[in-house]
Amino acid sequence: MTAINEQRKWNTNLLGDIGKRRSELCKAKDFHKEWYKRWTNEMGEEPNFHRKQWEYVYVLQALWERGCIQQGKRGIGFAVGTEPLPSVFAKYGCDVLATDIFQEEGIAKGWSTDNQLCFGVDSLYKCNICDEDTFRKRVEYMPVDMNEIPADLRNFDFNWSSCSFEHLGTIERGIQFLHNQLKTLKPGGWAVHTTEYNVSSNDETQDNDPTVVFRQRDIETVVAGLRHQGHFVEELDYSLGGLPQDFNVDIFPHKQEIHLKLQIDRFVVTSIGLIIQKKAN
Repeated sequence: MTAINEQRKWNTNLLGDIGKRRSELCKAKDFHKEWYKRWTNEMGEEPNFHRKQWEYVYVLQALWERGCIQQGKRGIGFAVGTEPLPSVFAKYGCDVLATDIFQEEGIAKGWSTDNQLCFGVDSLYKCNICDEDTFRKRVEYMPVDMNEIPADLRNFDFNWSSCSFEHLGTIERGIQFLHNQLKTLKPGGWAVHTTEYNVSSNDETQDNDPTVVFRQRDIETVVAGLRHQGHFVEELDYSLGGLPQDFNVDIFPHKQEIHLKLQIDRFVVTSIGLIIQKKAN
């Protein structure tokens, strides 16, 4: 089945059955939804209770609902590592600029293990998702420091990142990134970003660290700032979920069997996704 036919099928059979993704936390109920199974199948995976898989699926579904995953759309991804999303976007006719930290810096940070660092286009190609000719026609790569996004990266229809801006050194730098990334978009363009969320506390957290953890008040700060500037942010849903997997905490050392919530230092953490639309003018 071609990507276009698949798009028609899912527009007809699926999108009328659900509400659009909100800005929300990772929850176990999503793993049982047809839209979730659809995207894991696209990636050649089965649903498993891991928040990283949820982040990929959340980004895909949020962008799909907003008409971004289709022929002729342009997207830019930040800190892509070796994730499967560029291959999915290319399959559906999107032109993608994938970016990641400069290789030397990423190696120095220890990100060259566990497929956390991109070494170019070859690191991103997933043969089970997209044919190679289409992928190489649609996907380009360049190194980008998320703290200093080049001024010439502009006029994209959408952008995304998956648990990346918590690695920029401080909470304040992460907040600044969420403002700066909008400069890469066309007016009305969409951004979908996931990050670490502190379930344990709205007071104490991990800051000034290679991995920072955002509290509800940090999320509220950046959302209020974006809305004040005239941008749109999808409604925030901080519900934690009520299925058994939602109450499991993967303590250190992480077994990653059920990995929706995990221990980072003394905090319980999950993933939150934010959906932002750049103001129209």
